[in-house]
Amino acid sequence: MGPLAQGADNGVMEGPMIRAWMQESVPPSTSYEERPGRWVGEPSWPSPHIQEVVHPLRDRAIVRVGQEAPREGTEPEGLVHTVQSPLSVGQFAGKWASYNAPPDLPYDQREEDGGSLVFETQPLTERVEILGAPSVELLVSSSKEAAQITVRLSDVAADGRATRVTYGVLNLAHRAGDEGPEPLEPGKKYRVRIPLNGVAQVFPAGHRIRLSLSTSYWPLVWPAPAPALVSVHESGSSLTLPVRPTEEPDDVSAWPFGEPEGCTPPDVSQLTEPEQAWTVSRNLVDYRSSLDIVKDRGLQRYEENGIEVGLRACEKYTSVADDFGSVSGESAWTLRFRRPDWDIRVETRTVLTSDDEAFHIDATLDGYEDDRRVFSRTWNESIPRVNV
Repeated sequence: MGPLAQGADNGVMEGPMIRAWMQESVPPSTSYEERPGRWVGEPSWPSPHIQEVVHPLRDRAIVRVGQEAPREGTEPEGLVHTVQSPLSVGQFAGKWASYNAPPDLPYDQREEDGGSLVFETQPLTERVEILGAPSVELLVSSSKEAAQITVRLSDVAADGRATRVTYGVLNLAHRAGDEGPEPLEPGKKYRVRIPLNGVAQVFPAGHRIRLSLSTSYWPLVWPAPAPALVSVHESGSSLTLPVRPTEEPDDVSAWPFGEPEGCTPPDVSQLTEPEQAWTVSRNLVDYRSSLDIVKDRGLQRYEENGIEVGLRACEKYTSVADDFGSVSGESAWTLRFRRPDWDIRVETRTVLTSDDEAFHIDATLDGYEDDRRVFSRTWNESIPRVNV
């Protein structure tokens, strides 16, 4: 059967208006062969089934998940907690966006949480499912004019392993929006809202929900110009979860989609071994930390036309102790094409550093034919650092 004509009824308007894969709880891992779960459907978005449930943050706890619980009999300001995270927080964060280059998902968050301000529920007495974008509202103050907050939501199993579910980041200079960022006034209190990435996730009974706040998340997020001590005032601080009641019908068939279709993959021979690496290292002599990433597909030959293709990408992110001016990000790529009588490759290298005033980019691009360089270009640029 050929494709349907434009305007033809293909059934797309039947059934739920939104479908989402509700992920079951899994242990932390940098890659998964399968993510168990089920399809759920909603009649519209926002859905009338989703309940925005507000959970106050009190005494380093997320209070009474499942219902609001105002704090009674206490002073209006509540407790104040401070956090100034080391640069090491973020080395197990994975990629900003996973792009099928495992292992690039976040690992066990317990070490990250050691440098964070943590709020946590008691063990859940019943299963909790969320669908949508959680958010956090905080009353904060900072010791510096520039600061950032990263918020992580984790599923904590009974044995303590913590799987990051979603996260959000806010440069506090952008607290009122991105159009007119302004520096902070040290010591002044600000109410900020930090949205987290949308997710469909199950928290099983017996697990805990953990909220972790950090002032750095390197190298996933470029750090502020200098360490800042951020104070979180409990008064008015809360976590909002988009709870989907477990008694709601899934509103989808057991198999909501047909069998996946695709073209026959090309005939490819692997000529050299691929390589993947994701190495975190710390030298306790000079306090240098490094995250080294290698994605090498090896050399592959496409048998239909005889072209051989190779791709190697290396990333290196370094810092020294908690010197925010020492951070450096480097990316080096080699792309190669060849036939028996023809061999070309392109090599690029980009290094990003920063100081209090600017970001500095140094980059090179070299083109080779038969191992002879035929093109070369170098860039040395500085970008003023304003409210970032």
